[in-house]
Amino acid sequence: MSRLSESGGKPILCYVTDRRLLGGVEAGNAREALLHKIESAVVAGVDWIQIREKDLSGRGCALFARAALKCVATSSTSNAARTRILVNDRLDVALAEHTGGVHLTENSLPVREVRRLVGSRGEQEDFFVGVSCHSLEAAKFAASGGADYIFFGPVFGTPSKAGYGAPQGLERLSEVCCAVSVPVIAIGGITLANGTACLSAGARGLAAIRLFQDALDLPSCVRELKNRTA
Repeated sequence: MSRLSESGGKPILCYVTDRRLLGGVEAGNAREALLHKIESAVVAGVDWIQIREKDLSGRGCALFARAALKCVATSSTSNAARTRILVNDRLDVALAEHTGGVHLTENSLPVREVRRLVGSRGEQEDFFVGVSCHSLEAAKFAASGGADYIFFGPVFGTPSKAGYGAPQGLERLSEVCCAVSVPVIAIGGITLANGTACLSAGARGLAAIRLFQDALDLPSCVRELKNRTA
């Protein structure tokens, strides 16, 4: 898909934010600490950054998305030119702040309705609409509705995805990848050790919180993942 050609054929890497999981950071400093993480991810070459701060109000989410976009705009590295900011669930914020797209949950507005709203606003043609899916049926429905990509998981066990049931595993990931025509991004317990297995199963990329947020050497982590292929 031409919309997703920006990674140059290498795995798409998405850092999903969660400031509540930042270790050793006082609550009052969490916002600035997370923005520093985002800036580091931009410099390291992470392709997408999904703003997933669910406890923020609409205004708070908008202000944070604006700050994240500034991190991208002010980066002096060539990587920043292709780093895309996505907003979790809040289409209103994504449109108001002119981010690179919105990431929907299975309980969000249907993709077709989101596409209609985006079109009515005359937004940029490369505004991405992605969906988190936790079943084959949901993945097919999202793809048929016009999703640009799908997050599928949790592939492996992870505390942040415990509410979505047991790990789906590599076999189900492969089944979903074969069943839809849009890129599938593996999420849930993704590590340096198991990332290649997800790509071999057909995933177009990898999404994670801790893999990127807790990395001691983020540039090396990104380089290693980018050099992996199925």
